[in-house]
Amino acid sequence: MSETVSIELQPLGRRFEVARGTALQDVLFAHGVEFPCGGHGRCKGCRVRVVAGELPITAKEREVLNTSEIAAGWRLACCGRADGDLTLDIGQWEETILADNSQFAFTPKDGLGVAVDLGTTTLVAQLVDRQTGRVLAVESALNPQAAYGADIMSRVQFGVEPAGREKLRDLIRTAIGGMVERLQREAGDGGTIQRVAIVGNTVMHHLFCGLDVTPLSIVPFETDHAGLQSFTAADLGWHALPSHSRIDFLPALGSFVGSDILAGVLATRLHESDAPVGLVDLGTNGEIVVGNRERMLCASTAAGPAFEGARISMGMRAATGAISEVRVKGDTLTCHVIGNTAPRGICGSGLVDAVAAGLELGTIQPTGRLADGAKEWVLAEPVRLTQGDIRELQLAKAAIHAGIGLLIEQWGIQPRELSTLYIAGAFGNYINLTSARRIGLIDFDLDRVRVVGNTALLGAKMALFDEDANQYAGLLGKIDHVPLASDAKFMDAYVDAMTFPENRSER
Repeated sequence: MSETVSIELQPLGRRFEVARGTALQDVLFAHGVEFPCGGHGRCKGCRVRVVAGELPITAKEREVLNTSEIAAGWRLACCGRADGDLTLDIGQWEETILADNSQFAFTPKDGLGVAVDLGTTTLVAQLVDRQTGRVLAVESALNPQAAYGADIMSRVQFGVEPAGREKLRDLIRTAIGGMVERLQREAGDGGTIQRVAIVGNTVMHHLFCGLDVTPLSIVPFETDHAGLQSFTAADLGWHALPSHSRIDFLPALGSFVGSDILAGVLATRLHESDAPVGLVDLGTNGEIVVGNRERMLCASTAAGPAFEGARISMGMRAATGAISEVRVKGDTLTCHVIGNTAPRGICGSGLVDAVAAGLELGTIQPTGRLADGAKEWVLAEPVRLTQGDIRELQLAKAAIHAGIGLLIEQWGIQPRELSTLYIAGAFGNYINLTSARRIGLIDFDLDRVRVVGNTALLGAKMALFDEDANQYAGLLGKIDHVPLASDAKFMDAYVDAMTFPENRSER
């Protein structure tokens, strides 16, 4: 018997060999499969479908997967081992990364720079010519830390122990260092990377910098080490760069509001606005900023992973086979499937559309209950929404809605006085704003709402052109963090926002 077996991944067309008995978790993460619960078999987040070969069903899988899913060949990658040749369908894990090609004002500098958006799930880095501001090359990858939990708190729990913190630190430094090295090779004789600017949420900031995440694991989730962290290439062992090359991890704003949101403030120039403006980055942790050039309030709210398709019974990332749009035509639904193929699941933008459509058709009541006591609603066979799926979206949208409302109130204006609401982030880039408004995620005239893409990456690029390490002191002094979790008004507003609007409201 051969000591190796073959694994083929569809529709990626990848084939490789591993030692017989290798745990699938050890090899599939590198190809995009995520392990939201850290590989403990508590969720469906790492589902793969067996096309050929055998993956015996385990007792743990029987607790999580239903009989029809098992019969269709679905398995949990975290429970499987490659004891024979396998062909696996992992199409739902095709990687999608939101980069940035925005133009911005800058003062030319010598050399090259790299801007890095260090996300909880994905990494993206852009090589920038600091003389022209032009993007010369892009690198993207999955965050290797996600093998120890897809969400922030799972990462924190693993990183509380010194050994876990060291492992997560080394993983992310190696991953980003490799990206920077490849970008330097891409530059060739075109110059040397002198600066690297990294942005990310507060947990990513602490883990990259090797800081203790214990304060972020307990209420009130505040840390004394959220400031600018600077390194040299020599400090990080990034030998492809000159030893003196400077690497800055931009400062966080407070609690879970990280430097990715500071970068968003820079990118939207919110800090230069005379009129009050809002910025919302939609994701598992919805970060919000409200203010103008005189003062700003920021907060984070645990929106949950529904916007990214997680914890949804047939949820998936925005990849081939995902229902990404749902429209009402007459009394029927029309679903758009990414890749124009048979539907296999639904991503976050499709979920928002589907619930908005259900409200219009009367299939979903304002309370969130399915009409006539139904337990599920078929969108396009075999994809359906369950009562639990709708509830997950209610929880997510209520957190964002209540957070925006409370910051506006504390800033001292009425919602109608907010001149612009910027929607940032990958999910925000693809969401249908009309649907978002219909479900009550946002409650503003759409003329005042602007989708602005990856502001974290744009803000990081802007930081490459400022050599002053103290440049953020004045800006940070104008921003106050509001701890929503301990605010009784937030909890009341959160409960009130759980229901869906009867009709679209004007604000």
